[in-house]
Amino acid sequence: MPWDLLVRAAKPLRRSFFERPAAEVAHDLVGKILVHGRTAGRIVEVEAYLGREDRAAHAWHGLTGRTKVLFGPPGHAYVYFVYGMYECLNVVAEPEGEPGCVLIRALEPLAGVALMRRRRRGAHGLEDLASGPGKLTIAMGITRRHNGADLTRGALTIRRLESGEPHTVDVTPRIGIRHSKDWPLRFIAAGSRFLSR
Repeated sequence: MPWDLLVRAAKPLRRSFFERPAAEVAHDLVGKILVHGRTAGRIVEVEAYLGREDRAAHAWHGLTGRTKVLFGPPGHAYVYFVYGMYECLNVVAEPEGEPGCVLIRALEPLAGVALMRRRRRGAHGLEDLASGPGKLTIAMGITRRHNGADLTRGALTIRRLESGEPHTVDVTPRIGIRHSKDWPLRFIAAGSRFLSR
């Protein structure tokens, strides 16, 4: 069966999936499918951020206009602008009031690949389409307009395929941050050629 039909048949994750510690959610997101409109990709790399205890997390500074979504119900999108050029997608985790989240760092493109290629004209092959947090939001058409979107319903969802390719999850320290760099909170699909570059 073609990937687009398999993805459409998959059901979005329930809110209870996200209402757990951010590190657990991050581990279990590897292998799930991020869907936006006609595009979809398998999540192959994520990083957990632990809220007020984690200096690398946006929520470390507390509740602000920017971080309000992080303190809200789990299973929503937290999309922010970074380096003056990229938008990054995070998934709100933990029970409401506890601001943990998971950054989606890389995807394996599955459906809507032609559309992804049009959005990412500078990509060097399939492996480069969504191999980084800024790349994947461009490829998937995700912008700050999606900040606060409910990922359990609507056009932007995370789904579980009934039968997916088996994978092993490896754990490493997070990358590209200044604080708490040695914390083992980056989760990747072992051996994937679609990881961030």
